Amino acid sequence: MSKRRKPKHAVIICHPSRSSFTRAVADRYCLSVRLVGHEAITRDLYGIGFDPVLKDDERPAARPYALAPDVAHELELLSGTDVFVFVYPIWFGGPPAMLKGYVDRVLGAGFSHRAVRARMSHPLMSGKDLLSFTSSGESREWLDEQGAFESLRSVFDTYLCHAFSLASAHRVHFSNVVANTSKRYVEQCLFDVEQEAQKVCARWVDPEPFTEEGPGVRSLK
Repeated sequence: MSKRRKPKHAVIICHPSRSSFTRAVADRYCLSVRLVGHEAITRDLYGIGFDPVLKDDERPAARPYALAPDVAHELELLSGTDVFVFVYPIWFGGPPAMLKGYVDRVLGAGFSHRAVRARMSHPLMSGKDLLSFTSSGESREWLDEQGAFESLRSVFDTYLCHAFSLASAHRVHFSNVVANTSKRYVEQCLFDVEQEAQKVCARWVDPEPFTEEGPGVRSLK
């Protein structure tokens, strides 16, 4: 009988506090997908002390090109991921620098601007889903007035979807998240996370059986 693997979700968390709203969102998402039988791994960028600084010899154009040990480790952990999930706060109109560094060093490892321009298939993310959960202390209306939300969506959703040949990129945003946010509001947000997790899981049918060439996953679009 052929073995089957579970759809895999990689939840990439970027917030310095383990007791943050960001962490609560990530934990609820992981719990939700595991309850339906999917696999979820977490990469807590602050927790692992991830170095976001791209080195000269890590650039695809560099000669000789070198894959740093920490990047190689991350790529090994992410192998076989079907759904990539970013969970982070919006700081000064954008994601925390550590998350941008993770995109540069890990997700973009060895993938040049020429590959992006040529619409080449990304070796790790092609055909996969990207889901982002963001939060801010300000209202969505205020972010829109500043042009921040649209800029973020263009760069971290639309652009990454095209650059990494993703099947989809979707964002869920929670506004007005502050230190004294009511428990009721937080629970409503976490319920929304559960609902979104269920939608994502529903798009992935039973994975293909393992073959000599490796496992495959079918997705319903």
